[in-house]
Amino acid sequence: MIYPIVALGNPVLKERASEIELNHPELKTLINDMFETMYNASGVGLAAPQIGKSIRLFVIDAEPMDEEKLKGAKMVFINPLRVEEEGEPWPYEEGCLSIPGIREAVKRPEKITIQYHDETGNSHKRTFEGMLARVIQHEYDHLEGKLFIDYLSPFRKKLIQNKLNDILKAKAKAEYPIRFIPQGKR
Repeated sequence: MIYPIVALGNPVLKERASEIELNHPELKTLINDMFETMYNASGVGLAAPQIGKSIRLFVIDAEPMDEEKLKGAKMVFINPLRVEEEGEPWPYEEGCLSIPGIREAVKRPEKITIQYHDETGNSHKRTFEGMLARVIQHEYDHLEGKLFIDYLSPFRKKLIQNKLNDILKAKAKAEYPIRFIPQGKR
């Protein structure tokens, strides 16, 4: 099932997500649906809040980013916990399915260590670096109620304010199903 992506302005994108039980009866279906939704939107990551579910779950498949190091980078993160971020922050242009049509340079540390459960319930503690770390940090931020635009300077935000307003007014376009918040509901 392909879910519509919730757009900027939906309160679920700004709240800290809750843990999900590993034995949740619909977890496997939800994970499959999230991958299907992500692929349909040509994304490389998708967090549950982006489909309106305030739970600590995200999926990634960074392989389409065409970096040799990202081969086989299809993963599920259930109830992840950031243990540490380290390394020199480096800029890279990011986008977000919930903020269509906007891409901006964001600085993130080069490494992240994260504890999580995979789709089989196994527990892991791993350190990721480079582009894979960036994708994980971006999706993890969604679980904390943070968006990539929150990292922008006030000046950069002012430069894109009209585009942000178009999303908030449901005037933005996306090549995938998207659910805008009706005016007055924010």
